[in-house]
Amino acid sequence: MLTTMNELLVAARKEKRAVGAFNVGNYETLLAVFRGAESAGLPVIVQFYERVVNNGHGEPLVAAARALAERSAVPVAIHLDHGSTLEVVARAIAAGCTSVMIDGSRLSFDENVAITLEAVKLARAAGVTIEAEIGHVAQGDEGRDANLQESVKFFEATGVDALAVAVGTAHGFYAEEPKIDLTLASQLADAIPVPLVLHGGSGTPQDKVRALIASGFAKINVATEFQYDYQLKLKARLNEVQKFFAVDLLEAPVVDSSAEFIAQQLKFFAGVK
Repeated sequence: MLTTMNELLVAARKEKRAVGAFNVGNYETLLAVFRGAESAGLPVIVQFYERVVNNGHGEPLVAAARALAERSAVPVAIHLDHGSTLEVVARAIAAGCTSVMIDGSRLSFDENVAITLEAVKLARAAGVTIEAEIGHVAQGDEGRDANLQESVKFFEATGVDALAVAVGTAHGFYAEEPKIDLTLASQLADAIPVPLVLHGGSGTPQDKVRALIASGFAKINVATEFQYDYQLKLKARLNEVQKFFAVDLLEAPVVDSSAEFIAQQLKFFAGVK
């Protein structure tokens, strides 16, 4: 069932649960996400990196995601993750994404507001939902936690549907346990009425994730952990197989095994067993 992010996250926040958002890079990882969501009986957000949209793979992969969503029994939103320009946001919308993210978190506050406002116009005109980021979640660079007053001002100026706020997480695997500011997270959730988004969900301690969900974080992004899980399972499969296999047959058990990872994550975020 194809849907928008708003239709998933608003209810999730009210019910103090979250929806998992998983980045995919090819058809097999896409299929694993769908199978995992259907196995769990829970909604899911399929995410595409900006580079996938830019390198020519985006349109056919988004088309495949839409086709799978339309025959899926669970609600599925298709999302652009970390779009850095208005051009890539427009390209993702044209490809068929039902939600988009504009990430101006490396810009100054005023520049972030300006580019986000333009992205909001694009999203509203197309009937898709939009996420933005305040503060900066690190990815091989220095992160910057969100400021409470600045975050409220940003939300009021832009009117985005979901807001990613930096509270101590980082993209990729952690070299040491992250210092998550749960007090800041709670203050942000109290002050901002829309669903909050946790970027850098891979490897974040489960007790911290649970606390963030209880405070108002309704979308949890997982990219590195999911893709590394798939990579390890594919490596084991290649080591196991010592003769020719058609690639679809080669990867079929890997897809099924990674679907189990997705189902487990979705159940944890939703607070179900």
